[in-house]
Amino acid sequence: MNSPLPSSYVQRFLLEDLDIRGAVVRLTDVWQALQAGRDYPPAVARLLGQMSAVSAVIAGNLKQPGRLTFQVSGHGPVSLLVVDCAETLNLRGYAKSEGAPAGGTLAELVGDGRLQLSLDIPGLDQPYQSLVPLEGESIAAVFEHYLAQSEQQPAGLWLACGADAAVALFVQKLPGADLKDLDGWSRVQQLAATVRDDELLGLDAAEILRRLFAEENVRLFEARAVTHDWPADPEKVAAMLLGLGEEALRELLAEHGEIVVHDDLSNHSYRFDAADVDALFRARTLH
Repeated sequence: MNSPLPSSYVQRFLLEDLDIRGAVVRLTDVWQALQAGRDYPPAVARLLGQMSAVSAVIAGNLKQPGRLTFQVSGHGPVSLLVVDCAETLNLRGYAKSEGAPAGGTLAELVGDGRLQLSLDIPGLDQPYQSLVPLEGESIAAVFEHYLAQSEQQPAGLWLACGADAAVALFVQKLPGADLKDLDGWSRVQQLAATVRDDELLGLDAAEILRRLFAEENVRLFEARAVTHDWPADPEKVAAMLLGLGEEALRELLAEHGEIVVHDDLSNHSYRFDAADVDALFRARTLH
């Protein structure tokens, strides 16, 4: 008996007779958490949802502990998209925009942008970083190009994002594919390209693969849960404020009446009034 699927998950698969691997990502409760209180325009939410789903695909392939951060930045209405995902598939992200149009291509929304990857591995002094221009008219095309360059194997991505879910279908040709079936990769790409957004958004991984690859031998692995587990960390924020110094904090209080710190990635707000600041410095004196 199959285990019930998590609310948000990555489910890998293998087309065994073709030496082609893939994954389906479905984000529901995680996608809701990423949007909570943000009021993103639909075009901005679509980009962030697509990028979140792709990031979960790639993080799901990490072979060692680490944290991937993908950042798309540019000079368009959407100036920044950031998604951060650990090998445990704990994901967070946000978008920064101003006056984003209702639709448009990635180039129209982001402008002359670039994609930055950071991979933070425990034990390394500094994260590994890679910076590439945005090549492609969509998030899917940008990451297809990135994967083909970084892994030296062709890949295909089909993405869909609605108010309730963000979904990715990923396929990648493995080195032995041509030896097994010279036309296999071309056939799989053509079949995958027939998938509709409503199918991606409305069906689970097994049903999507059944519809697309009915004639292929598909091995479906157990789904892994994707989470958004980033609890508030007021102690960290308090330490940051103490580092600014009492004079700077008093000036901020005098100007604004309170100090508000928003953690964009984890989506938490912290508010400190004069009594809170007094307590911060009293606690430091006691220590």
